[in-house]
Amino acid sequence: MRLPPLNTLRCFEAAARHGSFNRAAQELHVTPSAVSHQIKALEEHLGVELFRRAKRKVVLTPAGESYVVPVQDAFALLERATTDIQASQQISTLKLAVAPAFLTRWLMPRMESFQQQYPDIEIEIASATGMIDFAASDIDMAVYYGTGQWQGVEKHFLRPIRLAPVCSPKLIRRDVPIEKPEDMRFYPLLHVSKRRDEWHDWLAQNDLDPTVFRRGLMFSSGSLTAGAAVQGLGIALADAELVQAELEAGSLIKLFDTQLATNRSFYLVYEKRRPVTAAMAAFREWIMAQMQPDESAAS
Repeated sequence: MRLPPLNTLRCFEAAARHGSFNRAAQELHVTPSAVSHQIKALEEHLGVELFRRAKRKVVLTPAGESYVVPVQDAFALLERATTDIQASQQISTLKLAVAPAFLTRWLMPRMESFQQQYPDIEIEIASATGMIDFAASDIDMAVYYGTGQWQGVEKHFLRPIRLAPVCSPKLIRRDVPIEKPEDMRFYPLLHVSKRRDEWHDWLAQNDLDPTVFRRGLMFSSGSLTAGAAVQGLGIALADAELVQAELEAGSLIKLFDTQLATNRSFYLVYEKRRPVTAAMAAFREWIMAQMQPDESAAS
């Protein structure tokens, strides 16, 4: 029996998944009319109607519903077979997306170690602030920052975020020293706009009333608050591992050792059920090993 052309099946599967010829066209980078033409050709080939056309959407017919499952299974099988054969060729490239703060303040200073250990692996790194659509991109792995509640990915815990107050030594006035946590009320506090609870929680953890402390500038990321602290604009809450260079250089000082343990951590993630290539496995093993000294030092 002559099988339908592959393009007609791709258009059918995408349209069935999205319930829309327009969205299927966007995914496949063709026009909606091209998708409609391919679906019509498939229906003529099979001799059945696969969709009922409705306003702004399409709905599978009973025949379409029964046909889409084996079609999707076949595509999944092809995808797995393709990924397996690529993995078997010892792929030596890795495309990685990383949260900006982790990229610039933790990963980049340590990349020379990875290159020395794996000189044959070519790694391409991009900064990313949100979740990656692995199915629609060529990214192999990513480092996420958050609570770990993500769907469709395999995740490996890397390290938690522990926050302590830091500032530039030039911020502190001689007539207003900071000797105990309540002394910080005389200085502006730097906040991350999406994590406004962090200062409140740190102060409350130290039996201090957050309402008596000065509110300072608001920034979109922890990297920016750390940078503002270096400039003497206020006191930031920062993870010591992510501002290690500034602490060693003396442009930042840690005011107190009391840390706020947040519910957010860094995770290494990749698409669920995806076979792990040699390059992916090497990076996963390397980064997990790199984390061990940090965790032992923090405990």
